[in-house]
Amino acid sequence: MVLLLFSSIAFAQDENEINAVKKVVKESYFNGAFNKLDTEAMRAGFHHTFAIFSAKGKEISAYPIDDWIAGIEKRKQSADFDIDKSKMDCKFISADVTGGCAAVKVELSREGKRVYTDYLSLLKFEDGWKIVAKVYHRHK
Repeated sequence: MVLLLFSSIAFAQDENEINAVKKVVKESYFNGAFNKLDTEAMRAGFHHTFAIFSAKGKEISAYPIDDWIAGIEKRKQSADFDIDKSKMDCKFISADVTGGCAAVKVELSREGKRVYTDYLSLLKFEDGWKIVAKVYHRHK
């Protein structure tokens, strides 16, 4: 009976943390980086050292959050800016939390066609969950 009680409490805590992680991803990543281009939401949910990592030959390329936000701000000020061109259908594939770290797999699609599969890493800080890194696959 005691074991059942403790496992129920642990499950509830995990579900609360998974929901908190998904909230950060939805607000800062889905809406911040794509659907609303809300760079303030990005600043709130991404750690200041965040980078998108990708393979470049035998090396790793890192695209820092400050460069990503600057690119979005510049695009928003462009005369031919159309927010609808940034919008994506965003779907959680999985979310896993262990203590103060989390991994989230998401798919981004446009017009029914999958564009990206992204893997986001998050850490829990004193002020909550922050997205700290991303690796991805671009679908052709």
